[in-house]
Amino acid sequence: MSGLRFLLNSTLLMIVSFSAIAQEDMAALEAAGKELYFAQVSCWVCHGDNGEGRVGPTLHGGPTPIEIQEQLDSNPQMGIIVSELDPDVEDLIALSVFIGTLGGKTFSSETVSEWRTEVTALLDSRAAENVYAVSPRDQQILDIRSFDTVLADWTRKAKTGSLRGEYEVQVLNEYELGEVVFTPEPNSLYFYENTGTGGSHAPDRNMRTRGTAVVVGDASSFEVIASGEMPENLRGQVHTTAVSPDGKYVYMIGPSGTREGWNGSPLRTPATLLKVDAFTLQPVKQLSIGGRLHHAQIFQDKYILMDTFITDPDGLNVFLYDPETDEIVGGVNTRDLGGSNYTAYSDNEFIYILMQPGADGGALTNGTLLAAGEYTALRPYWVAKLDPVTWEVLDEYPYRGYRGDWVTIDAASEFMYVPSAGSSNVTKINLETGEIAWSKASGTGPYGSNLTADESHLWVANKGEGTGHIGRTITVMDAESGTPLETLFSGYAVDHVLLSPNGNEMWATSNGEGRIYVFDAHTYEQLKVIDMPGYGQPHGLVWVYYDEDGVGSVVRDQGGFHGGINPSDGRPLVIQ
Repeated sequence: MSGLRFLLNSTLLMIVSFSAIAQEDMAALEAAGKELYFAQVSCWVCHGDNGEGRVGPTLHGGPTPIEIQEQLDSNPQMGIIVSELDPDVEDLIALSVFIGTLGGKTFSSETVSEWRTEVTALLDSRAAENVYAVSPRDQQILDIRSFDTVLADWTRKAKTGSLRGEYEVQVLNEYELGEVVFTPEPNSLYFYENTGTGGSHAPDRNMRTRGTAVVVGDASSFEVIASGEMPENLRGQVHTTAVSPDGKYVYMIGPSGTREGWNGSPLRTPATLLKVDAFTLQPVKQLSIGGRLHHAQIFQDKYILMDTFITDPDGLNVFLYDPETDEIVGGVNTRDLGGSNYTAYSDNEFIYILMQPGADGGALTNGTLLAAGEYTALRPYWVAKLDPVTWEVLDEYPYRGYRGDWVTIDAASEFMYVPSAGSSNVTKINLETGEIAWSKASGTGPYGSNLTADESHLWVANKGEGTGHIGRTITVMDAESGTPLETLFSGYAVDHVLLSPNGNEMWATSNGEGRIYVFDAHTYEQLKVIDMPGYGQPHGLVWVYYDEDGVGSVVRDQGGFHGGINPSDGRPLVIQ
């Protein structure tokens, strides 16, 4: 009786289905297909708005639902469609109807009915065939493979209340001012760059710099003007370029030093701060700030936001530094944030800290092991939003991917973009809701990123961070959808890519070649390659403008635009 009941039910289902199709509105099917076709991650990305073909072939032949399903099953390029769209039988039919109209075809209800019967039978047969053994270990991976599980049970990592910490900066040494080697012209724009020992891909090994230096150049002619190498006893390592808001001082990492009154051992790494005169290009002070400087940027045109790689036992990981007084006005130790920090960024109101799970952060080593296939998954990474007035954590943003390196925030502080080196992808996050707008693959080991002046495109530096540091491309993505638009070749290990104050150029610093690459932000044309003296390894980039009276001000650094300049708000720097 069970077999007879199944036969009767199947026959009844076919009759009902045929009856429904005979009456269904083909226009409604076409509309549903159009909506699916133009979903955020769907067919239009590769096949074009009219199915004419883009990176994928033309669809004007009108694929049937069976043909679409076969592509989903066999074409690796369709994996993203399977995961994001996951079309069922009705979706496949609607897509076929709409795509057919792009090629000028029309379909009858009978054809649609036949499609439904065929594709249903195909999926039923494959469902029966695709039964595989799942071990307990397999199940563990299946249970964590969806990022939705991270969001579903996210638990606050940071402590509540004020997390403000203090650290007393000490002046270890002071130095004579030295001879002026750079005199700025009024109404002119210059760039500052800190450099270290030459990169592994330097084109001339015999010309590599012996130590750290400060380089200054003309931002209009793209020419280096002067370079000041640090004295041998003050050579450290380079990992950022920071300049005081008034353009008078440059900051860089100095050698290790012992803090007065502390009996512990000095950090076994270059870990002091050198305050360098911006015109003599020589140090005026060596300071103990409690750790080794990592990245730095101006905050509210008054302070410098700094983060550290490693700290003294009582040091701070992220803090605000006053360049007028050489004091730390407040900061946090990220153990109170529930993890370890990588870098910190700001929209000039709040501080956004890239957080890593655990004491060691999983850091670069774990990201490398993941890229090599030795790890299958890592603990979630997130961004902590900190209020520098109350020093409270206001929000936490878990993001898709591992080991985020950079945060780019739009002019309205609506979205942030997080490139993740450990998973070679970029995630766009709504800052108000925490909702992920999109997450897309980039080139290998992405590091820095930046928006164009109209914020329509996101440039991402594919440094190869965590994958051997041999990346040498820049990916240009559509900021709205995340669709990759162009791949540009540049230097090895480009880490910072920054929009210039005039809004027309993208500057990219190459650690691996000791060069700065300058591109036209509109046409993608490579305008200039600027060799650093001795092919010193560049890190970060700062633009300083001197007005008609010769008064200087920083108008751009890795954190954004300053001094009333912002091309995204219609305020580019225009030099007459």
